[in-house]
Amino acid sequence: MHRIIIDEQPINPKYYEKMSDLLDILIEERRANALAYEEYLSRVADLAVQVQMPTAGAAYPRALDSAAKRALYDNLGSDEALALALDAEIRCVKKDDWRGNAFKSREVRQAIGKHLGADIEAIFQLVKNQPEY
Repeated sequence: MHRIIIDEQPINPKYYEKMSDLLDILIEERRANALAYEEYLSRVADLAVQVQMPTAGAAYPRALDSAAKRALYDNLGSDEALALALDAEIRCVKKDDWRGNAFKSREVRQAIGKHLGADIEAIFQLVKNQPEY
C-alpha cells in the first residue's frame, strides 16, 4: 500500500500524505500490540479502499466531481469556491500538449496566479500531474 501512496502522491499530495500518516499509525499500533490482528487487517483493508477510491472515505462537496477538483480542494485549504474557480480557469486556458511547452505552461501558471497570487509553483505542479487536464 505504501507503493500506491508514493506513486499517487504527486496527483494529490495532501490527501496521500494523510493516507500515509494513517498507515504509519496503524503499523505502530500493531507493533505495540495495541490492535488484535483481525482488527488490524480490517483497518488496513478500510485504508486500502480509501487509498484506491478517495471519494469513498472523504466527504467532498458535490460540486467536486473530478479527481482534479478534489486535488485542488485538498491542497487549497478546503476552499471549494477557489478550487472550482481555479479549475474552470485552467480548463479555459490550457491547450493541447501544454505540459511540455513553455509558452502554454506559462498561460496555465498565469491562470493560477490570477486566483492565488502566491505559491503558484506548487499548485502548477499539482495541476501538471493531473491526468485529466
